[in-house]
Amino acid sequence: MGATIVDALDTLYIMGLHDEFKDGQEWIEQNLDFSVNAEVSVFEVNIRFIGGLLAAYYLSGQEVFKLKAVQLAEKLLPAFNTPTGIPWAMVNLKSGVGRNWGWASAGSSILAEFGTLHMEFVHLTYLTGNPAYYQKVMHIRKLLAKMDRPNGLYPNYLNPRTGRWGQHHTSVGGLGDSFYEYLLKAWIMSDKTDTEARKTYDDAIEAIERHLIRKSNGGLTFIGEWKNGHLERKMGHLTCFAGGMFALGADGSPDDKAGHYLQLGAEIAHTCHESYDRTVLKLGPEAFKFDSGLEAVAVRQNEKYYILRPEVIETYWYMWRFTHDPKYRQWGWEAAQAIDKYCRVSGGFSGVKDVYSSNPTYDDVQQSFFLAETLKYLYLLFSSDELLPLESWVFNTEAHPLPVLHLGNITLPGSETQR
Repeated sequence: MGATIVDALDTLYIMGLHDEFKDGQEWIEQNLDFSVNAEVSVFEVNIRFIGGLLAAYYLSGQEVFKLKAVQLAEKLLPAFNTPTGIPWAMVNLKSGVGRNWGWASAGSSILAEFGTLHMEFVHLTYLTGNPAYYQKVMHIRKLLAKMDRPNGLYPNYLNPRTGRWGQHHTSVGGLGDSFYEYLLKAWIMSDKTDTEARKTYDDAIEAIERHLIRKSNGGLTFIGEWKNGHLERKMGHLTCFAGGMFALGADGSPDDKAGHYLQLGAEIAHTCHESYDRTVLKLGPEAFKFDSGLEAVAVRQNEKYYILRPEVIETYWYMWRFTHDPKYRQWGWEAAQAIDKYCRVSGGFSGVKDVYSSNPTYDDVQQSFFLAETLKYLYLLFSSDELLPLESWVFNTEAHPLPVLHLGNITLPGSETQR
């Protein structure tokens, strides 16, 4: 399905690589076909394909991208045919049959998956006039608002048949991460009129601060994971996006706490930089611990890999935009040099299996998010603030920029509240 091409389009456009962008557009016009008998992740297709196509449309104005995004979105809608309206994790593009991952807590859907549709679906309704997309995501929000939350925290698993939580695991890393991000970004994308989203975000962050955020003995602020009634003092690379999120949400936070959240963002950025700095390759591991004297270091072999992930560089970029502290460009440059030195291979770039080894093995995969996110955030980190200003653009969780919707008094079809 050409994930790398679709995911990379807006990066090409932003970098001014217009010949390559045109090549990508031609490939999409001729080859991107969704009438395949294949099961896909609703979440991944939404953030990479629909997000990528929408961003390419808004940046270039080329109708083909909008057309393809809508064609694909229509094929995702059957995933919402569940007893609760919480979508299945996977859907067959041909048959429309949905199901959940076998490993996810007793057939549950995952918070970060069904909670990371809002931005794209609101834009789909805005562009098509079809209220279905907006209604689907607002239904998810209303259902979550009615649910009891243990300690004010959102568990990562929710059963789409019963509407009950699965295991009480809570994470700001994988399984939870982008749910919180999209609450904040829904508010920003609505030109700060969607106050319900902002309030939900603020309440969630307050609970996260109370229960998950701690300082290590060595003075590093980290975000742990709530599991089986206790805090696991481990942080994933994915969780490092939260530094940028806290900075982005600082303006508009309750009780004059803007300074506090900007500082929290800076502390998370520092911790995540330490996770890079304490390796041989100066690239960060997949997950790192904070106990028994070891801090910001991976302990288990299967957590020592780096797969070209963007979250740390993403946080550097947001912190640069909000503070212009030169250390963020310095840290970004360190990461760029390390990626170039240790991940570049003849056919592109590859992940490495052990960031603590001076002679690492390649995993032989170039993830599509490397081009969509890692390189885009690096490029933006060294670009002017005028390129995609944060007043006008909101980035989806795959770094695809979507415009802030200045709807004024217009209502989206299907939305009840007059703005």
